[in-house]
Amino acid sequence: MDQPTTTTGNGIRANGGNISLWILQIVLGGLFIINFGPGKLLGSEQSVELFADIGAGQWLRYVTGTLEVAGGLGLLIPRLSGLAALGLTGVMGGAALTDMVIVDESPIAPLILLIAAAVIAWFRRDRSLAVLQQLRARRSPARS
Repeated sequence: MDQPTTTTGNGIRANGGNISLWILQIVLGGLFIINFGPGKLLGSEQSVELFADIGAGQWLRYVTGTLEVAGGLGLLIPRLSGLAALGLTGVMGGAALTDMVIVDESPIAPLILLIAAAVIAWFRRDRSLAVLQQLRARRSPARS
């Protein structure tokens, strides 16, 4: 007999979809935590040259590396995974735009990362909304 298919509130299959999403989150998080962010924070020759070419100063390299490591870590925390993915979508959007407009390189790599982060952000949007609602409730004074 076929077992009933259950879905989460945002339409992904309860087991297979969630497992696939977690695999994507772990892989993407690992890339940002181990590969991309530390290279910027530790000042790899390639990232120092890249940010020199951008012309905004090395402070942007530190900010970008910090956002990448924090976003990668956030992908591994269930409650924060959607917001982290949303943040990484913005960072990768900036990277793709910078590659196209300023350093005249192919934006394919950041666009692939942007799409992966956007998929996570979309399917974890219920978690993101729950966190934002909790923060909003804490800020609002109790009404009697």
